[in-house]
Amino acid sequence: MSEPVPDPRVQSLINKLRPGSVRSVTVAGFDGAGVLVLLGESGEEGSEVGRIPQDEVSIRRTNHPSEIFTIGQRIEAEEIGRWRGQLNLSARACENPALRAFLVAIQPGQIVSGTVSGVHNFGVFVHLDGEPEGLCTGFIRVIDLTWVRINHPSEAAEVGQRITGEVIMSETRNGQVTISLKALLEDPLVRFADQTGHVLTGTVTKIVPFGVFVRLAPGIEGLLHVSEMTDSPVESPDQLVSEGDQITVRVSEVDIQRHRVRLRAHDF
Repeated sequence: MSEPVPDPRVQSLINKLRPGSVRSVTVAGFDGAGVLVLLGESGEEGSEVGRIPQDEVSIRRTNHPSEIFTIGQRIEAEEIGRWRGQLNLSARACENPALRAFLVAIQPGQIVSGTVSGVHNFGVFVHLDGEPEGLCTGFIRVIDLTWVRINHPSEAAEVGQRITGEVIMSETRNGQVTISLKALLEDPLVRFADQTGHVLTGTVTKIVPFGVFVRLAPGIEGLLHVSEMTDSPVESPDQLVSEGDQITVRVSEVDIQRHRVRLRAHDF
């Protein structure tokens, strides 16, 4: 199986969301909806001041952090990074010790299993095996469900279904493990790569302003750009074909890294 080249922007985001170091700090005051903390060993005067931003204060919804913390209180918080020279921390990442222990133990690339608890248009929630009771930590993005193009996640998963996937990242601050089912499946393009240059017949599955998608085999769809369909100007590709039509095309490119198939017209 060909390994995809990681997107540097995605990898940078993953690195930022990975658990940071935990340190004990002392609540020194409140900065609007944020919390100012002393970073010294015992919160002594003169210690460096850090900050817990509003969205990193707690998993719970509150009107003000003073509902949770008191001045002089010692708490644990996870280092996020520095902003304009000041260290930012997350208290919510350490709020539930059992949850944090579970999340920290899970590493990218690890194989995990669980039971689907919810299916939504933006992704799938999963109760992972071993997670603290009463929580739901697993999440599968739509793009990580399957290699096949789908219109809704319900085409790939249903509530109560047992799934096994590969961990993309584990986030202590959001209490979430992002997993991929697709990572454990062979990319169908791998076996299709030798079809470059071949003439094939497929079914038009979707019409978009810039062209049409054509299903050539199970799990394989290619894009036939409108510029490849005719030399005459058209307002939309649906003036030339309709969804469900059988058309003959030539495979011009199979890009496994980008998971993309480009087609050329053969009989237009």
